[in-house]
Parts: sequence; C-alpha cells; structure tokens
Amino acid sequence: MPRSARRREVQHPDTADIDLLDVLHALSDPTRMTIVRTLSDEPERACGTFPVDVAPSTLSHHFKVLREAGVIRQREEANRRLTTLRAVDLEERFPGLLSTVVAAYRNGG
Repeated sequence: MPRSARRREVQHPDTADIDLLDVLHALSDPTRMTIVRTLSDEPERACGTFPVDVAPSTLSHHFKVLREAGVIRQREEANRRLTTLRAVDLEERFPGLLSTVVAAYRNGG
C-alpha cells in the first residue's frame, strides 16, 4: 500500500494525562456508552462491528472523542482498526469510575 494511502497513526494520552472532565464528557453520550459497554464485555472489536446505528463518519467522531479522552485505545491490524477499553489505565487514574458508570448505564442510568 502506498504511504499516502495508509491511515495516519492515532494518538492516545498517557495514563497520567487522562483528565476526569474529558472522560466524563466522553461517557456522557449514549452512543459512546454503547461502545464502552460493548468493550467492557469483549476485550477487543473492529471499529465497524459495534451495535450502534450511526453513519460511519459519526462513529469515527465518537471513537475520536473516546480515544482523545483516554477511554479507548485503537491499533491498526492489516486493514482493520481494532479498539480496546483502557480499563486498567482508567482504574489506575480514577479508581472505580468506569465500573460505576458502566453499571449505572446497564441499570438504566
């Protein structure tokens, strides 16, 4: 694949740089919470396989918000972008936050 056709590498904040307000903002959207809940049940998923009903460009935006907030990590594998939840990093930075928010989401808010 020519260099110009490759996707650019995505950036992820270091664990120490994850900001609580950014995380809370990222988790405030129902589509993003569906992504997070799905990843809390499965360790890794390809970007186009999440149970959400949004346009691909909108889904890309949601992934960007979650990634830049430090909630998810994405990596390239062949022609796919795989997504994982940064549960260990979030637990280190904000103990109990992610599990509390995911549990509340599952219970209807």
